Amino acid sequence: MRMSHLFFETLRDFPADAEVTSHKFLVRAGYIRKLTNGIYNYLPLMWRVLKKVENIVREEMDRAGAQEILMPFLQPKELWEESGRWDVYGKELMRLKDRHGKDMCLGPTHEEIVTAIAREGVRSYKQLPLNLYQIQSKFRDEIRPRFGLLRGREFIMKDAYSFDRNEEDMQKSYKIMADAYTRIFDRCGLETKPVQSDSGAIGGNISHEYMVITQTDSGENDVFYCDDCDYAANSNHAVSVLPEAKTTGDWDKAEKVSTPNARTIKELAEMLKIEETVICKCLVYIADKEPVLALIRGDKTVEETKLMNALQAKEIRTASDAEIEELMVNHGFDARPGFIGPKGFDDVKIVADNSVKELKNFVMAVNENDVHFVGANFGIDVELPKIVTDIRLVEAGEMCPQCHKPLKVTRGIEVGNIFQLGTKYSKAMNATFTDENGNEVPFVMGCYGIGISRTAAAAVERHHDEYGIKWPIAIAPYHVIVVPVNVQDELQMKIAEEIYNKLLENGIEVLIDDRDDRAGVKFKDADLIGIPLRITAGKTVQEGLVEFKVRETGEVVKITPDEAVSKTIETVKAALKV
Repeated sequence: MRMSHLFFETLRDFPADAEVTSHKFLVRAGYIRKLTNGIYNYLPLMWRVLKKVENIVREEMDRAGAQEILMPFLQPKELWEESGRWDVYGKELMRLKDRHGKDMCLGPTHEEIVTAIAREGVRSYKQLPLNLYQIQSKFRDEIRPRFGLLRGREFIMKDAYSFDRNEEDMQKSYKIMADAYTRIFDRCGLETKPVQSDSGAIGGNISHEYMVITQTDSGENDVFYCDDCDYAANSNHAVSVLPEAKTTGDWDKAEKVSTPNARTIKELAEMLKIEETVICKCLVYIADKEPVLALIRGDKTVEETKLMNALQAKEIRTASDAEIEELMVNHGFDARPGFIGPKGFDDVKIVADNSVKELKNFVMAVNENDVHFVGANFGIDVELPKIVTDIRLVEAGEMCPQCHKPLKVTRGIEVGNIFQLGTKYSKAMNATFTDENGNEVPFVMGCYGIGISRTAAAAVERHHDEYGIKWPIAIAPYHVIVVPVNVQDELQMKIAEEIYNKLLENGIEVLIDDRDDRAGVKFKDADLIGIPLRITAGKTVQEGLVEFKVRETGEVVKITPDEAVSKTIETVKAALKV
């Protein structure tokens, strides 16, 4: 492709609304353009990248025995009602009516559709195992789309679904997909870590996310991991063993004490000259529009996804001061936020973290301004809630649940996920097959997703510098760019054209910057766009030499044009593993 014909435009500045590196560079380098909030046009350079990611995914899915299909983007309400998700999925599900008044939705995922396909097309165990996949645009009406392609409303995704006879066979399918995912991301030039994760609206008992470790602060999620074993988990799923800490207070008797203006845990601990670890903290959340109290050890933080799952809620958020005050008044208390405690809320759901079970002679608020209760004990002064579970956010340095060594934390970007769905959808939708004994039994299912557009954006987050993108060769829009410094110089253009044509003949995807522009502009554009290899035909052509540069490492050598061609072919083939 000649740059003079390429439809692209680089920008001088980053877009004002961009928060992360990939969004900044993909817009500035002419890969994407915003259409509306969370929705983007993929321009020629971006589309080439996305198709390469798709092709790698397609090759590995086919290799793993999956079969490609294409399911409708528009889905009927009836199937979602069968699965029970129409009223559960939340506002991210874009609902609409067709001209006949029939309720429909834009597909954020396709569990219902593919289960219906299997229900209609698979009759016998002899047709199993079966794995069906598609690559398609999806839509989720995110409340706050941000980070460009990392959290858009419309996105491209590969989703696959396995159908097996039993749990044992499903585990085999799960392992096959896990291995395929490792190969996919390796081929895309991305170091990933499979981590335990929350299943969210998809469902299932076990799930793993494939996280690109960014090695910067640009990732979306905290990933906790252990260097001494294979434990790794997303922050919304991570568990740990707490280090030993003081959990028993030193009071001789239980009583109310004055704590003027001690509204925070830190202020309370300083006033009473105690450790935060002997305080029972009470927090107020709004879950599905209803108030909820969460109890946790004073030095720890509630992880909201865990709390939401414990409540089996669709949505959750921290309550405002006004909502807390209203809750107090409705229960006969006249206290400010910061002094709310668990007593007196018999009609309100209360969830306690496991950390409070160890507390004895602890401190708690009692719904009175400037007063706390010291020396409290569960079963005597206050009842332990019926729901006691893990709702705690893990912190670096806490002990690994598998080997009890300190956990570390890094930032990561989710690019893929795999779920063991079991019979969640097949039972709900009566999707069955006849087993070896003639019995009708439900399929045991798995679900496997890869964000195509997210993978491309994650590659930019992982591979860039201050000058622009550094695409891995396998997913770069072009493998190499040939830059004649001065297009008016006949020899430079002759050498550049010869190199360009030889590379094309050898199947190398090559750009030639034939624009009549300054060399500095061309070099800046090449670095910004992120083409992995650059061959420059400048003044050294008089000596029979061109410059060969590797974008990722910055390595520069002066070699002959023929050597440049050979080195490019060799480098590309090695990267593509061909």
